[in-house]
Amino acid sequence: MFPFSAEKSDGGKPSLKQIIVSVIASLFGVQSHANYQRDFTQTSVAPFIIVGVVLVAVLVITLALLVSWLVPV
Repeated sequence: MFPFSAEKSDGGKPSLKQIIVSVIASLFGVQSHANYQRDFTQTSVAPFIIVGVVLVAVLVITLALLVSWLVPV
């Protein structure tokens, strides 16, 4: 189980931290069923899509920089 899976926000919406943790867990395929259910009961998927696109972009840029640093031209 992911370490932050027990966190609950006070309102009905997940916090930014919970969204980021959910997206990272989903990217690695380790999302808990409880978090999966919580995420899909939200009215808007926009925060999850935005965070997902940003995290994938950061991953691609990081990998490109790492490869360019390790493999000389």
